[in-house]
Amino acid sequence: MARMTGGEALVQSLVREDVRAIFGLPGVQIYGVLAALRDEPSIRFVVTRHEGSTSYMADGYARARGTFGVALVVPGPGLLNASAGLSTAYSASSPVLMIAGQIPKAQIGKRRGLLHEVHDQLDAVAPVSKWRRRVLEVPDIPAAVRDAVVQLETGRPRPVVIDMPPETMQEEAEVTLLAPAAVSRPAADDASIDRAVQALASARRPLIYAGGGVHASGAHEALAAVADYLQAGVVQSPEGKGAVSDASDLCLGAAVWPGSPLRQHVESADVVLAVGSRLVLAPITPAQQVVQIDVDVEEIGRNHGHTLGLVGDARATLDRLLEALRAAGPARESRKGEYAAMRAQVAEAGRQEPQDSILGSLRAGVPEDAVFVAGMTQIGYYSRPFWPVWKPRTYLTSSYSGNLGYEYPTALGAKVACPDRPVVAVIGDGGFLYHSQELATAVQHRINVVAVLFNDHAYGNVARDLDDGWGGSYGAELVNPDFMKLADAYGVAGMRAKEPTDVGRLVRDAVQLDRPVLIEVPVARMPRPLFFAQLRPPQKYRARQRAVGGGSS
Repeated sequence: MARMTGGEALVQSLVREDVRAIFGLPGVQIYGVLAALRDEPSIRFVVTRHEGSTSYMADGYARARGTFGVALVVPGPGLLNASAGLSTAYSASSPVLMIAGQIPKAQIGKRRGLLHEVHDQLDAVAPVSKWRRRVLEVPDIPAAVRDAVVQLETGRPRPVVIDMPPETMQEEAEVTLLAPAAVSRPAADDASIDRAVQALASARRPLIYAGGGVHASGAHEALAAVADYLQAGVVQSPEGKGAVSDASDLCLGAAVWPGSPLRQHVESADVVLAVGSRLVLAPITPAQQVVQIDVDVEEIGRNHGHTLGLVGDARATLDRLLEALRAAGPARESRKGEYAAMRAQVAEAGRQEPQDSILGSLRAGVPEDAVFVAGMTQIGYYSRPFWPVWKPRTYLTSSYSGNLGYEYPTALGAKVACPDRPVVAVIGDGGFLYHSQELATAVQHRINVVAVLFNDHAYGNVARDLDDGWGGSYGAELVNPDFMKLADAYGVAGMRAKEPTDVGRLVRDAVQLDRPVLIEVPVARMPRPLFFAQLRPPQKYRARQRAVGGGSS
């Protein structure tokens, strides 16, 4: 037991949990924590220019490093500003610890209109967090931190939130620091594994569908071993890309739009082993047998009725499953030739210009081990089925949250997590201006991310959709700054492509600079990705579209 402030108790508890970086924005209600961070050299404090970036950076850090990320904000508007990043982390099952200040202890719940008061802020972020706790007494801080870490490292990983008033951060008390959280991530039970073995061993055309839970569990090697034993091709969700390397003979990618060769292949499987996925977008027919491995019992069968569930950690369960499969019989004969032909068919069916040429150039310029943040922009969308991924945790999306503007701060967090790896973010001009001020953060903290900005002077997806089906665009055109002057103003290296297909060469050069870089790629409006469903607006707008000639130029 030692006497310390609440801020010191918090920081020392985080040190014991191996926290090495915190992303935050300082403010009056959190001075107690800031003072403790100033005196703790083992934690890097990355100061952002907007609270919204704190949670995105913590998310990028968590997913790229395979651990949890930590953010620190003031109460009320600070936490609400950060809630968009919590939404992305929640949808992507990313473990983020959000620490928020509060108003003075005696005023909580009084609704007197104190600075930054929101009643009740923990309720406000409940839809985008797994667990929340308010800490009012200094001696309770270590237990709250350890409970938060247990929540982050067990079950489905999602954001957790601790808030505390300024007095709790500033007052001194006798504190007992606790040992790091000891967590267990058990495999599914023996009976479930036995049933799964029976289904998979008798399958004639087994297939594996891998989601983001493979990354959360670190189940990459175990998944590859099971796939090899079954000779089951591995299809991946966008969040699951990299679950097995695209260099593997068994990797079939993620191109499962309606009518695609890969979708037809998935629908022909008699048993689908789903690992770490809720199967929301998986093209599985109602009659197909699914064997679903998920750490969250509530996800078993959520989106597919004909499901045999294995509730447990993906890596531990796959290890046990492989052992049982080997005991049941020999490995399957190779299907290498079949899968090579499938990949060739998918590549040919997915060709679309100019996206194909731009993405090919970009992939040629991005190093194999780089972390790639796929933005909410046309090339980002096109990358979901067609970007080859060779290393785990090197392809990040905003999952079903779909946050415009998440890309750059998420990439900054990923770079802090992986300082020796290149990090490249693909962003649209509309999304980039959500958090362009974080160029200052990149320069100040020497976070050398390469941002690739595709500039069509519009919210391009919206403009195209309205033109194509709703009788004309409205509210989607943008007036942008000169991005090269903006880069220069922040002290960032600026590059502008003459042609969109120059992007790969520019990225290759930018990575060698080892400094923050902004690459602008001027583009025209791109056609609807072939895997995007055609919208069906009301009849009155379709009639107007026919009257004006229909379609966009």
